[in-house]
Amino acid sequence: MGYVRFCADQPASCKTSADLVFEVTLDRKLLDELENTNRSLNDSIAPLTDLEHFGETERWTFPVDGKGDCEDYVLAKRHALIAQGWPASVLLITVVRDRDGDGHAVLTVVTDRGDLVLDNQAADILTWQETGYRFVKRQSQGDPNLWVSLGNTRSPPVVGGGR
Repeated sequence: MGYVRFCADQPASCKTSADLVFEVTLDRKLLDELENTNRSLNDSIAPLTDLEHFGETERWTFPVDGKGDCEDYVLAKRHALIAQGWPASVLLITVVRDRDGDGHAVLTVVTDRGDLVLDNQAADILTWQETGYRFVKRQSQGDPNLWVSLGNTRSPPVVGGGR
């Protein structure tokens, strides 16, 4: 899997956070940060498949040369938001099936207003339901190296948190 190789190359990006935050309370400032990060990185990264870029079918990496595919956008957005002070445990790499049934990666942000989706194929931040995607799996909030099945659904899971 591309994520395993990414973690071997970038171990600091894959470490478990000591402070587990279950959700952020979304206010105007945080929503602006999400919107600005999503738009800025969508605009600054040129879409290019891993096969075209690296001659490999799958490679997860930060798009340092300004080119990347969906998971590279996700890694860049997650990294940028963490640098702005967002807790890593609410920024979850998520694997979906797009409207054509193809595999795709998005960044899910867990908030008190529901889970929001940052996607390189959408300028706006959307809710799960607005994307039209089928959600397959995403990182565990407790450990980014564990992945949780979402049951190939169009709706977010109902998760009880011990807050």
